[in-house]
Amino acid sequence: MLKDVEGFVIELTSRQLQIIEIVKKNAPITGDMIAESLRLSKPTIRADLSLLVMMGYIDAKPKVGYFPGGKSTRSLGSGYLLQETKVKDIQSVPIIIRETTSIHDAVVTLFLQDVGTLIICDGDGKLTGVASRKDFLKVTLGNPGASAMPVSMVMTRQPKLITTGPEDPVLDAAHKMIFHEVDSLPVVVPCEGEGAGGKLDVVGRLTKTSIVKLLLDIEAKG
Repeated sequence: MLKDVEGFVIELTSRQLQIIEIVKKNAPITGDMIAESLRLSKPTIRADLSLLVMMGYIDAKPKVGYFPGGKSTRSLGSGYLLQETKVKDIQSVPIIIRETTSIHDAVVTLFLQDVGTLIICDGDGKLTGVASRKDFLKVTLGNPGASAMPVSMVMTRQPKLITTGPEDPVLDAAHKMIFHEVDSLPVVVPCEGEGAGGKLDVVGRLTKTSIVKLLLDIEAKG
C-alpha cells in the first residue's frame, strides 16, 4: 500500500512492480521494449506507465524513453521487495516420498518432519503429486484399512498440481498460494535430456512460513 500526497491509498500491481524493475535494469528503455519484456502490447501497459510516471517511480523523456524516477523504490515497501526476491532465495529443503509409500508411513513422515504437505515423486525422482494433512484426514476417517493404501491413491495430480520455479518472484508465488488456497508449493525445474516429456525435477519447497519470515525481515530492516 502506498499513499500519495493527498492521502489516497494506492496499491501497485505485480505488473507495475515488474515495470519499475525493468526500467531500473534497462534504462533508458522505450515503452515498446517494456511491453515486449512483459510479452504484452504497449496499449495494455499505457495506463501503468502513466501512473508510475505520475507517482514519480519512473520518468520519461521524448525520443529517449523511460528511466528511474526521483522517488526511492524503498517507499514501495514489502510489495516491491517481494517482487525483487526470487523463490530460490527463501526456498527450503523439499520433503519427498515415493508414490508407493503407504499412507501410514506418509502420515508418520508428515509429523516427524513437522510439515503440512508432502511432495510425491515416482521411482525416477520426478514430481507426480502432493498430499496434505487434509488429504490424509479425509481418507483415513472411518476407513481403518486406509493406512495400508499407497499415497498415490490420495495425492493431488496434474493438472491440479500448483508449482513454482526457483527464478519466479516470491510475490507471484504468494499470489498462487492465495488464489489456490494452499500452504506450500513444490519448487520445480523442467527435466532435461531426451525423453523428458514435460516431467519436473523438484529442487525445493516454498511455504507460507518462509514468506512470513521474509516479510518480517523486510519490516525489521525498514
